[in-house]
Amino acid sequence: MEMERIKIAQIGVSHEHAAGKIITLRQMSDVYEIVGVVDDSATAAPKFPNGMEHFEGLRRMTEEEVFRYPGLQGVVVEVPNTELVPTAIRCMEHNLPMHLDKPAGEDLTLFGKLLDGCRAKNLPLQMGYMFRGNPAFQFCLKIVKENWLGDIFEVEADMNHSYGGEPYQEYLGRFRGGIMFNLGCHLIDFVVAMMGAPEHIMPFLKSTPDVSPAIKNNCMTVLEYPYATVILRCCSRGVLPRRRLKISGTKGWVELCPLERFDDEALLLKMSLTEDRGPYAAGNHVLDFGIRRDRYVEQLAELAGMIRGEIQNPYTYEHDYLVEKVLLAASGYTQWR
Repeated sequence: MEMERIKIAQIGVSHEHAAGKIITLRQMSDVYEIVGVVDDSATAAPKFPNGMEHFEGLRRMTEEEVFRYPGLQGVVVEVPNTELVPTAIRCMEHNLPMHLDKPAGEDLTLFGKLLDGCRAKNLPLQMGYMFRGNPAFQFCLKIVKENWLGDIFEVEADMNHSYGGEPYQEYLGRFRGGIMFNLGCHLIDFVVAMMGAPEHIMPFLKSTPDVSPAIKNNCMTVLEYPYATVILRCCSRGVLPRRRLKISGTKGWVELCPLERFDDEALLLKMSLTEDRGPYAAGNHVLDFGIRRDRYVEQLAELAGMIRGEIQNPYTYEHDYLVEKVLLAASGYTQWR
């Protein structure tokens, strides 16, 4: 028997990922029925929208109309960064499961209020950290937890890029934590899932010489663990858009570069092992994760399962809170303790 489609609305068109989410939702027409979109393009909040043409043909609704829509089963929250959590709290108060884009605002207490409300209501809340649906990242999580690489002593990763031009630099300048706040959150979500809470966090928020010192577009943070260091970098003046991850342990290492690709080329991961593990002999390997065409389809398919009650969210409320706490320290908003 064919399963009934999930009625869903998207609140916001102004987030950097808003167009990408609506593209994927429209492609998943066998799973989702998009009842409408809240157009927040008039907001004065810091924003960097793109791809507005992808919203053409969809019903425009107010937020209140969304909340009153009969039989609505979930929402995708894609408003600007500083409005994400307040909007999500209103959705929570209306008992709506949600996908909430990143980062979770600049106020840990407010995000905690959202999580507490969702926990009390047993509401699914899926954070939009983009590597959660990336099979290479998920493989790395698996083998670290299964000790394929031995004791991890070093992790290096970056979210460098060269897109957006001068408007993007000005956009970053609207956030005290700059590009580490805006993009480093994706890597921090992964690192916290892999290694838990760090002992110490040391942010280095820098500016490239061609922008105002208030624009923190060249950032690094060091997360210190008992036997490991994690170095995360983000710069918006990168020459080559080839983001990289390397994880080193006492029994092996993995390297992923680029972190994702949608250019009809396979996503490849290099791995070196000192011992046989699973189906892999000791030595060097190149793992092929195939050609990928969509960043969000796995996450939004998972969201459907959560809304239908078929699966539990694999990421706990406690994990999401810890990610936000680490992020705010890593991007200079708070002191880690």
